[in-house]
Amino acid sequence: MKQRIYIDTSVIGGYFDVEFESASKQLFERIENKEFDVYFSEINETELLNAPQRVKDIKKLIPADCFHFIEITEEAKLLALQYISEGALGQASRNDAYHIALSSANRIDCLISWNFKHIVNFDKIKLFNAINMRFGYPVIDIRSPLEFLKL
Repeated sequence: MKQRIYIDTSVIGGYFDVEFESASKQLFERIENKEFDVYFSEINETELLNAPQRVKDIKKLIPADCFHFIEITEEAKLLALQYISEGALGQASRNDAYHIALSSANRIDCLISWNFKHIVNFDKIKLFNAINMRFGYPVIDIRSPLEFLKL
C-alpha cells in the first residue's frame, strides 16, 4: 500500500528554489515513479494562482492515477480554526492551518512542507497533535522533503 502524502505549496515552489531544489526534485522523482498517493487541496490551488507558470506546471508531474484533490469541508474548517484559537498558529497563518487540518481530517500519512516556521516545527507539531488527539483525529506526521531522500 502506497503512503498517502499531502504536499503543501512550499514543496512545489521549492522545485525552483536554490536552497530546496535538490530535495524537492528528488521527492518529485519518487512521486513520478508512483511511490505515493499525493493529496492536493484548493488551498494549494489558491496559493498557486499568482505563481509563475513554471511553478504551476510542477503539479503536472504528479501522475493522474496518484493525484487526489481534497476540498475544504466544514470539519477541516473547524479544526483549522481550533489550531488558531488555541495559539498553535496565528490568524495570518490561516492557510497553513488549513493544510494541517485537511491532512489531519483526511487521515493522510504525512504532510510534507518546507515551512519550518509554521508547519515543520517540533513545538508546533506537538501542539497540532495535542489538538488532534483531543478532537479524535490521529497524530499527523509532518516532515520536510529532506526526510524522503533515498540515500
